[in-house]
Order: sequence, then C-alpha cells, then structure tokens
Amino acid sequence: MDNPFGGVGTANYVLLATFRKNGSPVATPVWAVLDGDKLYIWTVTDSGKVKRLRNNQAVTLQPCSVTGKPRGQVVRGTARLLDDAGSQRVRRLVKRKYVIQGWLTVTGSLVRRGKNGTIGIEVTAD
Repeated sequence: MDNPFGGVGTANYVLLATFRKNGSPVATPVWAVLDGDKLYIWTVTDSGKVKRLRNNQAVTLQPCSVTGKPRGQVVRGTARLLDDAGSQRVRRLVKRKYVIQGWLTVTGSLVRRGKNGTIGIEVTAD
C-alpha cells in the first residue's frame, strides 16, 4: 500500500499542528506510527491538542526533530479521536515502532495515568 503521508509517514518525530477556535495553529512534536494508509498518534487525554481536535479536526503534519524543528514537506490531514479499543491499538503500535523507549513510555504512562489518561488519534491525509 502506498504511503499517502510521504516523509511524515516514516519520520521518528512529527510536528502536529492543531488549530485554535480563532484559526491560529499550535504545533507540537509527537511520535507517530504509519499503519496502512492512516497515521496514528498517542497523547495525553487532557492535552491542549485533544481539546483543539474536539473543535476542529483539521491538522497539518511535518517531519521534525525531537525539539520540533521542521524538516520536510507539510501534509494536511483530518484527525479523529479514538475510543478505548482504538487507543489500545495505538499503544501497541507505538511500543512496536519505538521499541524500548516506546515500551517504557507507554507502560510508565499506564501506571501513572491509567488507560483513560491517554488517547489515540487517527489521521487521514487529505
């Protein structure tokens, strides 16, 4: 299957931009995992990006450094917050892609926040 995300689909870090109600973007570096033709992101449930996605599902994505320095083409997409089963699947994908660091981070988060403390985001390229 083709990668509709280009460099974003293979990057270790992705700059995810969500949009405030006034339309201004807020960009955050995140881990992202390509699975099929969708990109999956795992984040804290009460984060600002989740709150913004509840109001506006439009996003832009760009490969970046761990500190958020952009490194490639911008891809526009539409994001969807996942249910418990979908979020659990994203946790597994993150642990598989990011190996030891992913396992430690996801497991530590589950201990600290519980299963409802994090959520998966599914992004479809426009």
